Amino acid sequence: MAQPFIVTAKLPPDMHNWADALRRKHFPPERNHLHAHVTMFHAFAPSLLGELCDFLPRVAREFAPPKARVIGLMNLGKGTAIRLESPELLSLRAMIADHFHGSLTEQDLHEPRPHITIQNKVTRKEAQALQSELEPQIEERDFVFPALELHRYLGGPWEAVKRMPFRGKARP
Repeated sequence: MAQPFIVTAKLPPDMHNWADALRRKHFPPERNHLHAHVTMFHAFAPSLLGELCDFLPRVAREFAPPKARVIGLMNLGKGTAIRLESPELLSLRAMIADHFHGSLTEQDLHEPRPHITIQNKVTRKEAQALQSELEPQIEERDFVFPALELHRYLGGPWEAVKRMPFRGKARP
């Protein structure tokens, strides 16, 4: 069976290291196949690989790194995430979604809520306990996303396919 492709916004090194440390500490280890990331699209069909590899680099060359801000925690029900605010990333995502109109999965048609998952697939009680513990420690901070990344889903782990640095001066 062909595996779908995932598009993420790359975190800058300091944000990645911080969020990845939280993920390693709090994500169930038997399910933690990934590093900290911000998913923009969960599943593009394998048949779209050529178009993704053509369109996404052009988008990244055109736009400057989108600004973002950590604004707190997000309750995922049976998990916890770092809540992000990034109108620029959402605008960029909308442009990509428009280009791939008709090819998006049901999951990718929903209103995006930018976040970095640090815990998932635990009980609601465990998630609430972590949120209570971390809430006073999460400080607002600004950062920029340096690149888009394309990955192939491998049934748990992901395979890196392409990294596309933002290089433009215009904002989405």
